[in-house]
Amino acid sequence: MGRILCVANQKGGVGKTTTAINLAAALAKSGQRTLLIDLDPQCNATSGLGLAPTERHALVLRKPLREALLDTRVAGLQVLPGSRSFQDVEVLAQGEQGESSTLRQHLATGMNAFDFVLIDCPPSLGPLTQAALAASTEVLMPIQCEYFAMEGLTQMIQVIRGVMQRQPGRLEFGGILLTMYDAGLELTREVENEVREFFGDIVFDSVIPRDVAVSESPSHGLSVLDYQPRSRGTRAYVELCQEILNR
Repeated sequence: MGRILCVANQKGGVGKTTTAINLAAALAKSGQRTLLIDLDPQCNATSGLGLAPTERHALVLRKPLREALLDTRVAGLQVLPGSRSFQDVEVLAQGEQGESSTLRQHLATGMNAFDFVLIDCPPSLGPLTQAALAASTEVLMPIQCEYFAMEGLTQMIQVIRGVMQRQPGRLEFGGILLTMYDAGLELTREVENEVREFFGDIVFDSVIPRDVAVSESPSHGLSVLDYQPRSRGTRAYVELCQEILNR
């Protein structure tokens, strides 16, 4: 099985889904067979690639997952679409601490065709995010370059460490990603220095800049790499992709 990256942060508006979409596209364009799983009931990872959410999430239905995967306009990238069904959310979250985890079972048996699986989580520390962490091999945490960037990270890391203790040797820190980066702002530089000083090597060298192309691309159902191939945002996600491939 390939690498399974859980893209998670309990705060909303930090670029979590944007990162999941654009990193998945960059990995696919680099030749990696890639799957994006939408676990957020808001289903933005699904709609952001021009696809429609499903009435029931495929992970709770008793049929082969390959029948539920949707192709995207990016060669090599498929999506397991999200569902806004709260009933499905409860089912998916069951058993996150045990071997019966629905999500982990599917990833263990049905995802061998992929080099990378990215899981877009809801903005919370609830059972669904914990189930995704338990099913993953790495966790990637986007944080916004703002005053409250460090707020809540301690709780997130405690949850991650709890999963690591229950499953020794499986989940690793994939890295912390600075998003909405504006080098012209003193606050951005202060946040970056603080995060890098505190967390060290687990912070990615790549940063994601504030870029209107990144903000606009989901409304066109495209990754920023396809919407504005020469934008700063595209360059940043390509650099992040290369950094992940080299780790």
